[in-house]
Amino acid sequence: MTLSPYPVVRLKPKAQAARAVRHGFPWIYDNELVTDRRSRSLAPGTIAVLEDAERTPIALVAVNPGSRIMARVLDRDSRARIDEGWLRARLVRALALRERLYDAPFYRLVHAEADGLPGVVIDRFGDIAVIQPNAAWAEVHLPALVAALSEVTGVSTVLKNAGGRARGLEGLDDVSRVEIGTAPGAPVAVPMNGALYMADLEGGQKTGLFFDQRPNHAFAAGLSRGAKVLDVFSHVGGFALAALAGGAARALAVDGSAPALTLAEEGARRSGLEARFATRRGDAFDVLAALAEEGARFDVVICDPPAFAPSKKALEAGLRAYERVARMAAVLVEEGGFLGLCSCSHAADLGKFRGACVRGIGRAGREGQLVHTGFAGPDHPLHPQLAESGYLKALFFRL
Repeated sequence: MTLSPYPVVRLKPKAQAARAVRHGFPWIYDNELVTDRRSRSLAPGTIAVLEDAERTPIALVAVNPGSRIMARVLDRDSRARIDEGWLRARLVRALALRERLYDAPFYRLVHAEADGLPGVVIDRFGDIAVIQPNAAWAEVHLPALVAALSEVTGVSTVLKNAGGRARGLEGLDDVSRVEIGTAPGAPVAVPMNGALYMADLEGGQKTGLFFDQRPNHAFAAGLSRGAKVLDVFSHVGGFALAALAGGAARALAVDGSAPALTLAEEGARRSGLEARFATRRGDAFDVLAALAEEGARFDVVICDPPAFAPSKKALEAGLRAYERVARMAAVLVEEGGFLGLCSCSHAADLGKFRGACVRGIGRAGREGQLVHTGFAGPDHPLHPQLAESGYLKALFFRL
């Protein structure tokens, strides 16, 4: 028998995690593991063999003693070796799915646990990839991951994005950098749904663009032919540019970020849509209130706010915020028009989010038919055992 080169971490007796991991759940929390001095001394990102209380190997895991999620399942074969070849195989599988789905290399290439690379997010922008190593093991193995990524996809530039709450929870730094190649130095044009979106890969939000809303943008565009459209929390043009490409008469994009709206205006110009496009900078709630006072009305209104409920602790306050958005937006919708409401908060599940939206619409004195429920695009696959991977919801009501 060949001894494993990896240390061992062991589940506590009667830990529910043993059954959960065998059924595909990818996380083990710190209260489910035997946390003696030896396991606590493991360096963040250490690869280890996970055993049940009877010392039977269950999986290969990445350990971070400083994280609430103390172990992340990498491979259910405890004899696997985590090296560049293993990383390459995961990336080949991820790439095969995206090449089947899309005819241009603009997509989320790796969606963390759902693609078998826990805590790793990779978005592709043509010849450039932006990687978020949001787990300690990925930070440790970043050179090998970048090398495998370049070999598998052929990208010449890989940027590391170290922003976001997840890295802080893992005890990781917030230093972004160029891993290989040359920084683009200017926004990158991304074709989606008939429009061009300008993505700031170095200074923008997240990796620079939100690919997850692509199918919801397309659905909204189908509602928008000949319509007046309001896109609130628009970022770089989100729903507005897709609606204009789909034949909207005009669109107004609202966001609090001047740089984001500048990119939206550039995307409209590059798409030949600038004559029908306008922007308005300001706090979304203030702008919604001002538009109501002005008597403005739109055929289609879409609100795609940031995560109001990023954790269970923030859930109740977040649901109240979603209700408020729905109430303030509903009064701006023409009779027979459409209201699209989105949430990227995994803590607010579909039922709770829908309930908040319906309450808000009712409080506005409107009645709604729910005509469509949307989710993230297929380049953001759902891990069937991990509800957090299905975070995005988009509800479209006819009022």
